[in-house]
Amino acid sequence: MNFTLKVWRQRDAKSKGHFETYQVKDISEGTSFLEMMDILNEQLIGEKIDPVAFDAGCHGKQSGPVSFDHDCREGICGACSLYINGRAHGPESGVTTCQLYMRKFKDGSTITIEPWRSRGFPVIKDLVVDRGAYDKILQAGGFISVNTGGVPDANAIPIPKKNADESMDAASCVGCGACAATCKNGSAMLFVAARVSSLALLPQGKIEGARRAKAMVAKMDELGFGACTNTRACEMECPKHITVSHIARLNREFLKAKFKD
Repeated sequence: MNFTLKVWRQRDAKSKGHFETYQVKDISEGTSFLEMMDILNEQLIGEKIDPVAFDAGCHGKQSGPVSFDHDCREGICGACSLYINGRAHGPESGVTTCQLYMRKFKDGSTITIEPWRSRGFPVIKDLVVDRGAYDKILQAGGFISVNTGGVPDANAIPIPKKNADESMDAASCVGCGACAATCKNGSAMLFVAARVSSLALLPQGKIEGARRAKAMVAKMDELGFGACTNTRACEMECPKHITVSHIARLNREFLKAKFKD
């Protein structure tokens, strides 16, 4: 399979970005999208590069391999954050970019590859964005404070199966950022809701529930994420199928906390 790739290149956060066009050939349909990016980078590394031109960024073109984020390549870490042909993680639903295979594209097609487009995720270089804002939101309250000595048996605290299942569904969020990048408002509500909901449904998380909801929402607003207007674009593009029902729970938790105040 042969493809034309239109890839966003941006030297750093302060530089003006642009698209560059590359050709990749003889790609197996069983090749993953990130493996295809590896092949492109091997091709670019193999090209003769003038180091002076590379440093100066001559002729408006950026030489060298394309920078993109990745880690586990198993759909667990959420690092492979790419906009592919106008969709977060590409044309297939319920997968991260590393789980997307080239058989999903037509032979000879043009593929446009961009970084996340969100105020909360500034571009670092090329396709790599800074998703540290999500870490800051978690640090604000996405945890429980417990005495870790003498851990009780897991079955010592009875939890209804419905609550346990729903909590696990929310906890499956990998923090990839597709929800905020897809939302027209750049809202991080689905991410925050998943983190709050996964703890709010369990006895261990109820003690700090009010503080958690207020602190995480406040940090989200502070970091410049937009408001939720229930377009459900986040739900449609979430690779883990996390639903907006968790946003409803976050709103209830937040309002209860404010009424207590």
